[in-house]
Amino acid sequence: MTYTVLIPARLASTRLPNKPLADIGGAPMVVRVAQRVLSGWSPTAGVRVVVAGDSPLIIQACQAHGIEAVLTRTDHPSGSDRLAQACTLLGLDDEEIVVNVQGDEPLIDPSLVAAVADLLLNQPLASMSTAAHAISSEAEFNNRNVVKVVLDAQQLALYFSRAPIPCWRDQPLGDSAALPSPAPLRHIGLYAYRVGFLRRFPAMTQAPLEVTESLEQLRALWHGHRIAVHIATHAPGPGVDTPEDLERVRRLFGA
Repeated sequence: MTYTVLIPARLASTRLPNKPLADIGGAPMVVRVAQRVLSGWSPTAGVRVVVAGDSPLIIQACQAHGIEAVLTRTDHPSGSDRLAQACTLLGLDDEEIVVNVQGDEPLIDPSLVAAVADLLLNQPLASMSTAAHAISSEAEFNNRNVVKVVLDAQQLALYFSRAPIPCWRDQPLGDSAALPSPAPLRHIGLYAYRVGFLRRFPAMTQAPLEVTESLEQLRALWHGHRIAVHIATHAPGPGVDTPEDLERVRRLFGA
């Protein structure tokens, strides 16, 4: 089974203008992301990596570095819509699997991408898959910006929340540093989809829980779809959201 890895890239960014084209060691950031993903497979593995950009400048930058890219519309309301259009432009069949890797993660672990794709391939009950890792600090557990996930016995998601879940009812009073056991899980924003599901997903009605939590994946659960979750052994490398993040990554690349 081969996979298509889609890297959505938008030129507009409030905190870091023209972020996909930001130079990292002589190549645009979105190109570095594609190169990083490709480094996890041999040239004969059959894995296809495609940037889905919203500007001809992104497409030209990718082509200049030998990275396949397709031009998508600029008015997509969500990343899922952009991915769905890319699947159509690439002529992908409904039963194929695509992996969504964000275009601002030049430190993404290629083995994590493969693990999320493999999990969906081997979990017929799921329409999509994602990843999580164990939380080790109470501050992270209680942080609303850290999305948590709880699973069933088949490693399928029961719920995603910004709240600290699961709630430990019998936590000793005053023991604010204690965490539930087994360790709670932090969601990692990496997804694989069956193409047929991805094409239908943007047209699904928003779920009330999705609006409340501001978590798009809750739409899938609300409509009865299952999400398989790969448990990673460690947190992935940080993404690039700010000029400070960009400078840190540039130093890692020796730029």
